[in-house]
Amino acid sequence: MAWWSALLLFLVTVVLMEGFAYAMHRWVMHGPGWFLHKSHHRARDGHWELNDLYAVIFAVPSIAMIYGALHYGWWPGFVWIGAGVAAYGMIYFGFHDVIVHRRVPTRYLPKGAYMKRIVQAHRLHHVVETREGNVSFGFIVAPRPEDLKAELKRRGRKGLRQSTVPHASIFAED
Repeated sequence: MAWWSALLLFLVTVVLMEGFAYAMHRWVMHGPGWFLHKSHHRARDGHWELNDLYAVIFAVPSIAMIYGALHYGWWPGFVWIGAGVAAYGMIYFGFHDVIVHRRVPTRYLPKGAYMKRIVQAHRLHHVVETREGNVSFGFIVAPRPEDLKAELKRRGRKGLRQSTVPHASIFAED
């Protein structure tokens, strides 16, 4: 396989993974897979949560494609698709677990508009504790926080987490 087609396949896979992640998050994790994902919408006790099994589940096809292409003579493009899936997983881990949820200690503070938007969108996703009524299911591409707040308000604020801070609200401008 030519290097340019391998690189293109890798990059297209990384980009398309955002759509796949959105669909899986919205219709599987907040659907029949809620039994694992609900641990992510609750306070974590310890380093791990059941939701972490999704990382293993999504790694299996990536590993299988790379291994199959390298050791069983499968189509060589599977190496680059598998690598693209793995790269998206690493990007997701960096944004989601390190920057947003701070599961790995760091001094990094989001300063740019894009990074602030990603963090705000994910936090607005987490103000809803229930399976239904959530907003912002993607991760690398995030709607404007103002639009997410308006949507949560339009839905009657169903399932919103009760604040532990007196008089705190994501709707402070109301």
